[in-house]
Amino acid sequence: MAMLFDPGALDSLSEDAISGILHDWAHFCSLTTSLLSQDGPTSQLAPTVASLCDRGLAFLLQDHFLLSLEEAFKRSAVKKFWQQFDSYCDASAIEKAKFHVQESWPEEILSKSLEQICSEKRSQEDFLLLLIETLKSYEQNSKGERETDHPQLMSRYQLMVSSVLLTTLPWDFPDVLRIYFKKKLEELNSMMADGDNDELEINSHDLPNDADFYHMDTSMFECNGLVMQIGKVVSDLRSLGFTSMAEDAYSSAIFLLLKSKVNELAGDDYRVPVLWSLKKWIRAVPLQFLHDLLGYLGDSIEGEKDSPSVKSPLASQPSSVPGIGIPSEALVRWQLRLEYFAYETLQDLRIGKLFEIIVDYPDSSPAIEDLKRCLEYTGQHSKLVDSFISSLKYRLLTAGASTNDILHQYVSTIKALRTIDPAGVFLEAVGEPIRDYLRGRKDTIKCIVTMLTDGTGGNSGSSGNAGDSLLEELNRDTENQDGAEFEEDGGTDEKQAWLNAERWEPDPVEADPLKGSRNRRKIDILELMVGIIGSKDQLVNEYRVMLAEKLLNKSDYDIDSEIRTLELLKIHFGESSMQKCEIMLNDLIDSKRTNANIKATLGKSVATGPEQGEIDVSLDILDATIISSNFWPPIQEEELNVPSSVDRLLSDYGKRFHEIKAPRKLMWKKNLGTVKLELQFEDRSMQFTVSPVHAAIIMQFQEKPSWNSKSLAAEIGMPADALNRRIAFWISKGVLTESAGAGPDDTIFTIVESMSDFNKNGLASEGCQLMEEESERSVASVEEQLIKEMTVFEKFILGLLTNYGTATLDKIHNTLKMFCTSEPTYDKSLHQLQSFLSDLISEEKLELRDGLYSLKK
Repeated sequence: MAMLFDPGALDSLSEDAISGILHDWAHFCSLTTSLLSQDGPTSQLAPTVASLCDRGLAFLLQDHFLLSLEEAFKRSAVKKFWQQFDSYCDASAIEKAKFHVQESWPEEILSKSLEQICSEKRSQEDFLLLLIETLKSYEQNSKGERETDHPQLMSRYQLMVSSVLLTTLPWDFPDVLRIYFKKKLEELNSMMADGDNDELEINSHDLPNDADFYHMDTSMFECNGLVMQIGKVVSDLRSLGFTSMAEDAYSSAIFLLLKSKVNELAGDDYRVPVLWSLKKWIRAVPLQFLHDLLGYLGDSIEGEKDSPSVKSPLASQPSSVPGIGIPSEALVRWQLRLEYFAYETLQDLRIGKLFEIIVDYPDSSPAIEDLKRCLEYTGQHSKLVDSFISSLKYRLLTAGASTNDILHQYVSTIKALRTIDPAGVFLEAVGEPIRDYLRGRKDTIKCIVTMLTDGTGGNSGSSGNAGDSLLEELNRDTENQDGAEFEEDGGTDEKQAWLNAERWEPDPVEADPLKGSRNRRKIDILELMVGIIGSKDQLVNEYRVMLAEKLLNKSDYDIDSEIRTLELLKIHFGESSMQKCEIMLNDLIDSKRTNANIKATLGKSVATGPEQGEIDVSLDILDATIISSNFWPPIQEEELNVPSSVDRLLSDYGKRFHEIKAPRKLMWKKNLGTVKLELQFEDRSMQFTVSPVHAAIIMQFQEKPSWNSKSLAAEIGMPADALNRRIAFWISKGVLTESAGAGPDDTIFTIVESMSDFNKNGLASEGCQLMEEESERSVASVEEQLIKEMTVFEKFILGLLTNYGTATLDKIHNTLKMFCTSEPTYDKSLHQLQSFLSDLISEEKLELRDGLYSLKK
């Protein structure tokens, strides 16, 4: 035995002893070769092994035997095994695709080749076991101090088999395995879908309880045969040392099938929740398959009874599963992997379509709820923010999108993200690009006010009455939020207070530390809208102008909707801010009462013109809107001569008003209001609702059928260019025709009595309304008022730039606030000043370079 550990002991051996050792070694090598070729006797192996072991050569003969097994395995098994896949590995990409569509490939070739090589491996293991038994027999009969590590010998052989196969592994063999498992799992899914189609289609209102939801049968009946086929392949791959490769292959196939199922269930239908259906499918197909596969392979499919149970953090299911008991740790790990992958895949799918989902909100609220649950588990909120901001910049914040569409999308975004993130942290990040873009549009304020008040600003699919304004919808939301907060915070006992404290969660790391959690928790859509404008005063001023325009163009005194809107605005902005608007509505109420009073006292008096042919005008056709001009926005004035009969009617009305309301007198704005006309011709009758200017123009044609432009303009009392612009309306309706006059700038307008004389233009439908141009507004716009008010400060700005040379917007703004404190006081916002400076630049009075304003040189 000393010879093994002391090679110098060979020097003490005689030549006969060395010859005996060499003879026994040669005989052992010959026996090994004969044994592996399966034609040699096994009876001589024991004495030869014993002789060599007596001389301390046990480990040497083990190494030789393993080396002989390796050479035989390479020669007889490995080469043949890989040759089975040469046709696929050597094929081009196009030819490989043809293999993929073959129904029996690679099942037949893989199963057959695995069976052959595993059979060869088992034969070699039998020979190795024979050697191990021989060594054990020798050790039992001898009194040796050391024993051979027999389990290690088998492990060395297994390691040898794995090493030989992995070092000769073709590049495409992992693809073969993935394709095999993919086809098998698709077949399994198809079988399960045919058997349990009705069971998999569940309704979100009929969800199972936790125990039933997690239940899996311990057998799959008709699917067991397929599972056994797959299990046989996995078992063979494991025995060859491909454990990790096999698991990677069927894992890849499972996740690919799961991804396909997510896309199938989710798709482009956002009105149906899919998360619960998806989780049930995971338990019915892939997890059930893994349960049976692990059982077939002999792995533990139930946890130890005394071991602590493992609970999925992704759902609140019991650790003990009906039909299985306590699931093994491996099965729970698979469950966690599959559910997390499903959440992440569904989340990515919904984030990619979030723009369309928000467009369809609130119909798409089930998709939003699914996305919320996914984000709770994955925590990938930053992915949502980055992706959605990119979609907004590419699809919404462009010159082709109208301001109204952008605002509607912004409101829907607020509502949807309020569901996903009630704290409003991610809304701050997503909404900032929208707000910045809207601040650069001139019609933003007008569109916001219109959306808030006109009855079409709210989302058409939202709950509530049809025609409700966004302001009314927001008021309902505010009441609901206030009620919820009262239930949550007010009147709670000590137990409820502890429950609320346990539900408390800190703000996400992305939250702005300057904003407290309590302020962020309540998302006020109206406040966010005001934030776009810059101040509530600008919104109130714009509303005041729009209200004035609407009231002046009313043909009756119905202002119920305006009163309701005003009351809602007073809730949000305070009564003092809306005082002038309230006076404007009171003017309409007083006008209705005064108008009825005057008509009752005057009766049906008639103003009759002295000239023959002039028609009678009754007081019944006149309804006057009497305004307190000091509280209304600046009114657009335009000189207009109305027909004498109308003028006398206005005079009679004014006299009676002075008698009732002495010493107050009426100052008529003859260009404002609406006139309902019925025009009767030889072969037709037409009705219109137009402005007083258009009515005055067409009424002149009662006296004579043709007018030249200069005479008609002088008769009405307005410039010729303004007349030509207004009279185009009657020409477009086929009421008048125009022709060249005597002079170059003269035009003849003629009434069309019969359509047989003029058929170039189609008849206008009855009751058509005149669409006034922007330049024909009754009230000066906010922009026009701003320019007028800022003109006072123009000389100051020019003088400042003369002294300083250049100045930033902030410096000009702060200087004006500092020095312009007396009447008129500078009280404009930074945005309003920037708008005025832009007008000065367009007038070439100023120029802007690198953020610095200077005088135009």
